[in-house]
Amino acid sequence: MNVGGGTVAGGDVSSTSSAVSQWTFTLSQRYQHLLDKSTPQVLHRWIFFAVIAFIYVIRVFMVQGFYIITYALGIYIIQLLIAFLSPQVDPEVEGPTLPTRGSDEFRPFVRRLPEFKFWYSLTKAVCIAFVLTFFSAFDVPVFWPILLFYWLVLFVSTMKRQIMHMVKYKYVPFTFGKQRYTGKKVPSADEGSVSKP
Repeated sequence: MNVGGGTVAGGDVSSTSSAVSQWTFTLSQRYQHLLDKSTPQVLHRWIFFAVIAFIYVIRVFMVQGFYIITYALGIYIIQLLIAFLSPQVDPEVEGPTLPTRGSDEFRPFVRRLPEFKFWYSLTKAVCIAFVLTFFSAFDVPVFWPILLFYWLVLFVSTMKRQIMHMVKYKYVPFTFGKQRYTGKKVPSADEGSVSKP
């Protein structure tokens, strides 16, 4: 096709865009594959999160700034923590679906925000906050002790309300310390045989 005496190849543009889309698709597949492989590795995932959170804290400490970004990250963490500790079906809205008496049918605790999504959201948030610390537009000068005080008050009041909700509807969002059903114990050959006098 001639445009003003020059030649523009339409095939080159479409081949470039298809190559970019193919590369993007391959990259997203590899990323999803890594996420899928990390799903059962709970301890390793949380160690990775602790490392990047520590790097973020060191970055903020060294720069002595970006307290607004850190405050916003803290608010987001509280929001995620509340969703992680809350049941998927809220008994205040839907009615008491959790067992309230020992004779009620057992229903396992299902979180509103599963553990993997909780970890993934936290990790993404810390990574985004870390990237934002490289842009001076986000370094708003504030008196950080006030922000810390606001955050602590918000955290304590939110956790108090969440714990009261747990006590009122008698649920525990953690699995450690709970009894697990292991099935009937099969007697061994030594236990089954009774010696006669």
